[in-house]
Amino acid sequence: MYRSLLVLTAALFAIGTDSFVIAGILPDAGHSLGVGIGTAGWLITAYAFTYAILGPVMAALAMRWPRRTLFLTGLGIFIVGNLLTAFVPNFGIALFARALAGLGGSMVTPTAIAAAAALAPPERRGRAISTVMAGLSAATALGAPIGTAIGSLTGDWRITMVFVSALGAVAALAIALLLPKIPNPPLVPLRTRLAPLGDRRVGMGLLTTLLLFTGLYIVYSYIADGLDRATGGSGTTLAILLFVWGVASTIGTLGSGHLVDRLGARRIINTALVVLAIDFVLMPWSSAHIGTAVVALIIWGLCGWGFITPQTHRLIGAMPAAAPMLTGLHSATLYVGVSIAPVVGQGALNWAGVHWLGPIGATLIVLAFGAAEITHLIIRRHHQPAAEPAPATVTARVARS
Repeated sequence: MYRSLLVLTAALFAIGTDSFVIAGILPDAGHSLGVGIGTAGWLITAYAFTYAILGPVMAALAMRWPRRTLFLTGLGIFIVGNLLTAFVPNFGIALFARALAGLGGSMVTPTAIAAAAALAPPERRGRAISTVMAGLSAATALGAPIGTAIGSLTGDWRITMVFVSALGAVAALAIALLLPKIPNPPLVPLRTRLAPLGDRRVGMGLLTTLLLFTGLYIVYSYIADGLDRATGGSGTTLAILLFVWGVASTIGTLGSGHLVDRLGARRIINTALVVLAIDFVLMPWSSAHIGTAVVALIIWGLCGWGFITPQTHRLIGAMPAAAPMLTGLHSATLYVGVSIAPVVGQGALNWAGVHWLGPIGATLIVLAFGAAEITHLIIRRHHQPAAEPAPATVTARVARS
């Protein structure tokens, strides 16, 4: 079982790396493709939006496919999309290639999580899911910084995309050789998967996530230029800073579950949002120096990713019977926010400049705080319990898939 779980973890590591690495090489990619930094942000949008929207759709359409076939098809599309990105001559084709890679990722991630649950006996199911989801956490801490460093050291962002393709190829080979036959999950129509959206508790909760991650990724999408004063334009220094952010993100994800169990979801959500808003308001100044930039990124990682556990706890507490669908919808909403952020950031770049994206992101974080409180009031009015049927830490990792 553990060998199979490690194979699935490798697949999520490749897909997670692709999700986060583009921001580190965005200026070079834009220059090479003949577009400005703002327009280059659409490379992030194309991947994240396709990944978010097609995730539930592909899960419904491919319900009858053998799991190994689905994994290999998804990873094949993912590899082709990244190789195409690496060698295309113009921006339009690059956008198509990024969307193609997002389609491949949307076929693999939710299926890998479900497969982890199917491979493990009930008493080990939580640990199995967390093992596979560690691939995404490792991507923020290792994959994205390594990819950024490769682009910097070679002087060619396209090599980074080849690196991501190679990660996908290794995962595909391991799945082909080592993954056992996995039974297909129960058939769940797309309409059933989307049904929770009609509940106000869920809708307002997902709006909270959408506002927050749009605000966070307005800054992350253009982080290479946003931290240029602290890094001195060094891609290696940027990679180190991204590594710090990734480690803090992983700690925030793992540690927030224990805090939710002790203090409840509302306190952790509100604290995270308030601290993030302050952190982002101060970014025009904190991003100017290496020491303060490290502090700002640690706070961002801890609170930004630490939000996911209590938020998922809150959503599932509102509708426990719809837990599998809610985790998928929450993940999709997160990536919709990631996809919207570069578009919003592009307009903000022209108006305020890259170093003032933090306060603009903070405005959306404040709106997320308001939405979070409205969600709490709606849930309380429905007399839903705050307790969670599933371990919070596992739920949070599923939410990142």
